[in-house]
Amino acid sequence: MELRLTNTLRAGFILIILHSTFSSENDWDFCGTWRHGSGSLSLNINLSTGCNQILISANESSLSISGQITAQCARSEVILLNQYGLDSRGESHFCLYWEPLRDQMKLQVGGENFILCEPIGLPDSCCSELSNDQNFPEATYGIVNGMIKSDLVTDKTLTAYVFNGTHKSCKTLCPNTSQEDNMLKNTPCARSSEVEMKEDFRGYNITSPVMKDAPPESVTSVHLPPALKQAAKNNKKVVCTFFKNNSLFQEGHKEGIILNDVVGITVENEVIRDLPEPIKISFHHDVIPKTHSRKCVSWDTRKDPMKVNWLVDGCETQGKGPKHTECHCDHMTYFSVLVQLEARPVRHLLALTTITSLGCAVSVISCIALIIFLFRRSRRSNEQSIPIHLGLAVSLTLLNLLFFFTGILANVGGQGVCVWVGAALHYALLSSFVWMGIEVFHTFWLVCMVFNPSPKPYIWNLVGYILPAVPIIILAAVGDVYGVREVVPSDDVSNPYLMCWMKNNKKAWLAHYFTNMTVLAILVISGIVMLVLVYREIHTRNEWKQNRVAFLSIWGLSCLFGTTWGLTFLDFTPLSDCILFLSCILNSFQGFLLMLRFYMLDWMRKQAGGSGLGSTSTGSTRHHMLQEKS
Repeated sequence: MELRLTNTLRAGFILIILHSTFSSENDWDFCGTWRHGSGSLSLNINLSTGCNQILISANESSLSISGQITAQCARSEVILLNQYGLDSRGESHFCLYWEPLRDQMKLQVGGENFILCEPIGLPDSCCSELSNDQNFPEATYGIVNGMIKSDLVTDKTLTAYVFNGTHKSCKTLCPNTSQEDNMLKNTPCARSSEVEMKEDFRGYNITSPVMKDAPPESVTSVHLPPALKQAAKNNKKVVCTFFKNNSLFQEGHKEGIILNDVVGITVENEVIRDLPEPIKISFHHDVIPKTHSRKCVSWDTRKDPMKVNWLVDGCETQGKGPKHTECHCDHMTYFSVLVQLEARPVRHLLALTTITSLGCAVSVISCIALIIFLFRRSRRSNEQSIPIHLGLAVSLTLLNLLFFFTGILANVGGQGVCVWVGAALHYALLSSFVWMGIEVFHTFWLVCMVFNPSPKPYIWNLVGYILPAVPIIILAAVGDVYGVREVVPSDDVSNPYLMCWMKNNKKAWLAHYFTNMTVLAILVISGIVMLVLVYREIHTRNEWKQNRVAFLSIWGLSCLFGTTWGLTFLDFTPLSDCILFLSCILNSFQGFLLMLRFYMLDWMRKQAGGSGLGSTSTGSTRHHMLQEKS
């Protein structure tokens, strides 16, 4: 396994060096549509070294690539194409790509990619500036709509195209390289520095060579920690390669762009990771607007060294300035800064965070007071709803307590702690939703199934505490769901708020919609239906004529049934800011509102001498309903 990773890293290193920073004008591509028959189809390859010409031809049954254009690649082969499912209607789009600096040729046909010539080291002579030489006759089968770099040559169906190449020194295609420093290596459009780690190695600072006419502030610097020598074992040389303005690195990430500067840090035949001291890379760049966030990323070469895959794992974004970003990374590969182009910031994040923190703190204290109140109440009464109210109060206490500390734990504990805290917060949220659902179901039982006894309290405890744990255990087993979550403020996207929650990836979003949003939708719908049923039962009673009782009943049951969470589904309206603040206030202060409801109802019950809607539970509500019906 270790050897395979090493080989992958070496392959990726070679790939970047050979592909780095040559401009698109040195590359060449030819695209067209191959009109063929419906029988057996084949790809004929006949390439030899030299710089003469390349012939692209096609007929009813074969597409052929032949000629002398490569520096070291010689290949003669026939590949059957029917297994790749070419267009049965007789037309297949194809593109041939030629990269002289890498001496690589690729063909894409029928949705499949074929590497006709593997990349090699920088050749002495590059065959570039391919030009169309002559026109071939029209035919029924052949190549239609031939295009060179998106420029249409002809819309006729021709049997072949031929292109002549021109010899050119490969080094002239990579400007601004020199041999002024003995430690610099001339690699294609990249500059490397070697550091020898001697016995007394105590760390080392490397700066990128200043390109011609480049300002001094554009220098990129790397700090190699002393721990690197021990991790590198018997190897004594570290190679730092600095790349500029490389289009290759922009692949593999649709969410933003990679900075012009990319740094590759490698030790030959070694995979270095989990360093106790981080490698520090300082990037200096143009001013990045505050509306664009940025992250330090590294190229993951473990899966496929031929495919760019930028990850944030193993790197932390530290010092930030308008024109400076510092990355701390615990492994060795290729590093850069990803700039988010389409930020999804949250407006008024500071105000919302302050309200939420205050609401959670008040709700925790209120829920604890409510738990004590309900415990005392249970000693004097056998009301069936008290255990349900207790379950809701306990789950809300846990939810608000975890949410209050989630930001602190994310900054202090990092990813390792947030995996557990995120799962616990998710459990507390689902448990709260389930207990609200139990309140709805229990009230429905009392209102609509008057003469049937309700389920025992232990059944409610199993449903309220055990059932929410099931999806949490499944998601934890799946992995990569819980961790640090960044919430980006609109006023400074480079300074996100960290919290322990579900990650921002596909699996986490699927889990969010299938658990949180689904349960919430069921809860809100059932809560609204239950409110209507309760209203139909009690609106004719004498107590309902008292405005404060009517208001308190509907308002209290709305909190109890979780219908205030329904505001979550309305944040896309023109009044989204108002709804967001209202939802934040009601839901973060929900524990306080519930405590206030129960205390007010108890006070009203005492004022009314123990009768009416002032009772603290739906159990006594059932009693009064029976009285009204008798």
